[in-house]
Amino acid sequence: MIGTRRFFAYLTLFFTGLFLLGDVFFTIGQVVITQPAFPTSENEITLIFDLKLAQDNRAKGLLGKTTDVYLWSGAGSTADGNAFEFTPQGQTDFTRPFEPGRMTSLGNDRWSIKLTPRSYFGVPAGKVIKKLGLLLKSGDGRAQTEDLFVTIYDNSQLRARFVRPAENSFFVDAGQPISILGVASRASQLSLTLDGVTLQSGRGDSLSYQHIPTGEGRRTVIFSAQDGNQVASDTFYFTVAPQPAIAPLPAGMKDGINYLSETSVLLSLFAPSRKFVHAIGEMTDWLPLPSSLMKRTPDGNRYWIQIDNLTPGKEYAFQYLIDGTITIGDPYADKILDPNNDRFITAATYPQLKAYPAQASGIVSVFQTAQKPYAWKVPSFQRPKDSELVIYELLVRDFVETRRYTTVADSLPYLKRMGVNALELMPIMEFAGNDSWGYNPIYHFAPDKAYGTKDALKELIDRSHANGIAVILDIVLNQADYENPYVKMYWNGSQPSADNPYFNQQATHPFNVFFDYNHEQKVTQDYVDRVCEYWLKEYKVDGFRFDLSKGFTQKNSGTNVGAWSAYDDSRVRIWKRIYDKIRSYDPTAYVILEHFADNQEERELANYGMLVWGNANFDYRRAAAGENRSFNGLSYQLRNWDKPNLIGYMESHDEERIMFDLKQTGRVQGSYSIKEEKTALERAKLAAAFFFPIPGPKLLWQFGEYGYDISIDQGGRTSAKPVRWNYLQQTDRRNLLSTYSAIINLRNTYPAFKSTNFTLDVGAMVKRIQLNSAEGNAFVIGNFDVQTVVVPAKFSKIGTWYDFFTGQASTVSDVDQSIVLQPGEFHIFTSTPVATPAAGIVPWSGTISSVTSLPAVAQAPMVYPNPGKQAVNLRWVSPYQGDVRLELTDLSGRAIQHRKVEKRTENWTENWTLSSPLHGVYLLKIQTSTESFVRKVILE
Repeated sequence: MIGTRRFFAYLTLFFTGLFLLGDVFFTIGQVVITQPAFPTSENEITLIFDLKLAQDNRAKGLLGKTTDVYLWSGAGSTADGNAFEFTPQGQTDFTRPFEPGRMTSLGNDRWSIKLTPRSYFGVPAGKVIKKLGLLLKSGDGRAQTEDLFVTIYDNSQLRARFVRPAENSFFVDAGQPISILGVASRASQLSLTLDGVTLQSGRGDSLSYQHIPTGEGRRTVIFSAQDGNQVASDTFYFTVAPQPAIAPLPAGMKDGINYLSETSVLLSLFAPSRKFVHAIGEMTDWLPLPSSLMKRTPDGNRYWIQIDNLTPGKEYAFQYLIDGTITIGDPYADKILDPNNDRFITAATYPQLKAYPAQASGIVSVFQTAQKPYAWKVPSFQRPKDSELVIYELLVRDFVETRRYTTVADSLPYLKRMGVNALELMPIMEFAGNDSWGYNPIYHFAPDKAYGTKDALKELIDRSHANGIAVILDIVLNQADYENPYVKMYWNGSQPSADNPYFNQQATHPFNVFFDYNHEQKVTQDYVDRVCEYWLKEYKVDGFRFDLSKGFTQKNSGTNVGAWSAYDDSRVRIWKRIYDKIRSYDPTAYVILEHFADNQEERELANYGMLVWGNANFDYRRAAAGENRSFNGLSYQLRNWDKPNLIGYMESHDEERIMFDLKQTGRVQGSYSIKEEKTALERAKLAAAFFFPIPGPKLLWQFGEYGYDISIDQGGRTSAKPVRWNYLQQTDRRNLLSTYSAIINLRNTYPAFKSTNFTLDVGAMVKRIQLNSAEGNAFVIGNFDVQTVVVPAKFSKIGTWYDFFTGQASTVSDVDQSIVLQPGEFHIFTSTPVATPAAGIVPWSGTISSVTSLPAVAQAPMVYPNPGKQAVNLRWVSPYQGDVRLELTDLSGRAIQHRKVEKRTENWTENWTLSSPLHGVYLLKIQTSTESFVRKVILE
């Protein structure tokens, strides 16, 4: 997830955060005012800040303080340039108090300071000061306001401005007094008019008036000052709040945009407790006209309007103006326009993107009649079984250099060859900004234009299905960012308002980042259902991975993660309801939870049919690095689940990359160093060999298949990371990819990997997996240590086994016979022959030492007597003749004594008297040019 979005405000003399709607203005709060009203560079001014109106969430840390608040500021010589061009002497360390900027508390989170701009900022004589850049901060810099700006004036120019009201345009109830105060920069002839009729006049530097509004329509109030030949003025507008007509919503209409014909739409907005709503936009020249006033339903919950005489196929930008003060896009719009971010989207990414309307402000939504529907080439798709999913998680931004859906689609054959059968896209619904992980959603029905058009996304899904690959959307319905319409519509200045029908004022769990949905509210449930149904039907996606599903709770756990993770019956009911709804729309759609709750809760949800994420990143990273870590957590059976609905993963978007960790922290023993890239890549193969064979669905994160080694925290956790397709030019990395592909495709085709009869023996440095089925068994063994080991094999049965990577057959006459494994060495055996991958992608030979293919009349080497006394007697019946190396080691593999002899007969004996006395248990390794054996020797 990404850090909280800053809500920038531009502050001038008496108002902040100016929003323009055509020639209509709205202010968002007067954070800073000045005395005098028109400050100059040469005279002392008083700056007064009201922190309760600050918009940056970081400013909350300043609330309630009575000390330790400081001004951090600068002065600029241009009106639209750097406001911190000149700074006070000594203002250098943001993390320390700046004593000249110490603020004086006025109480109630209001603070003041007096300064003379030219001397305070050290601006040279003759240099003009046009503006000041300001923010308040705590002494250590951990809490601060947004950047604030104050205009500095030339006192030779006459100025006039309204101090009251603060708004430039607003609605007011009939009979509600409007307090008016206009000020001038010096004594002048003043006048105040309403629609050209003088209300008051006189000479001085200010003029006040109390007006009682009546009538209808938009009214214009002008304050003017005249001094000789100089004239200055200011204007505000007000409209008496209208009373909407009451009418039921026509049958069959839903909230959002309803297309009635090629020339008509009906817009419906759920907005309980709001007084009136206008549908403004290109249809109304962005003005709240009487004809754009929406009807209200009898229950007061919805506003609707039918718009006719539209041009077929034309895109219309529009917004809802609520109570005359709040503008939002349609929550259900499938396309929005963003004034701050659309300009960075290239024509190559989004051809013929509609220009942002010059008269609009803030995010606007778009409707378009007579749209040409996408022609699906794969209208129906047979999805892989839940238990057989191999999911490839990717972030469009970091997967391809172009950051486009179309380029991702070009990579589908690569994924198909690897054996991937499901693509999981990190959130692609409109999020704040263009550069994000996507966990800050604002419009849930609109694909983010930063990645391409709606049809480009549909083509990616269509081509995925053509390649046998399902598409799963990572969906964020636990939270939303500030620009979400229902956050903005019900807002109290620093958090969702108490009457917000969708969002909690405070999050009910400790991992919240943005604004927290209340999933026990019926309206939220209806919204979730609409979102899921829309993407399943309109885009033919195959299911969803729900971000932070444990956050769908109303049991407030505060900062207690343990309490939040405990079994929550309400949360279980919420998820069963969502699952049932989704399956009513699409009986086979995947429902995947990022849950990490108590096993009792996860078991109940998994047994109900949901798939649950299983994070094994730390265990696999540390095991591959040479530590003793178990993978038992990836077994659904060891979790006591009835269904294999655990989606295990070694890496995900949210975890450190294995290769980076291995190169930083891998163990080193002698000449064997996991930190070396070549060795680290072999250890990544070892991890994969013990990951994909475990029955149940699996997920891999992009580029893990060839050892992506850029840290998740490089440049900041959620920052863009370099795309490294060029890694595939390196042989060792291609071999890792080939190993991944080989194991995944074996898992997809060999019945044993789908079996419910399997055993994990992964608690020691040598790990094993046994998988048994009627069609054939599989056996995986590997050494996670950094030294050679000799251990019992523990095959599931005697007989012939086939090494997967070479196809070479080995006869096993003793399931527990000892075997030798080099550091990082692993093998996958099957009890029936299978197709083998390309030769040489792993460095190990086709047989493990002591697992040999012998003639039926031959015998394995035998040591006698055993126990013995300071001598090793060996008998071996076999057709082999040639050199034999004998090596005695301790149980750790350390060599004690060795000798080289020659075997000249089929029935061969050898007597080896040891050169020094030994006592205890040892291992005798018998090595020829083609095979080796290990025997346990006890010396007394």
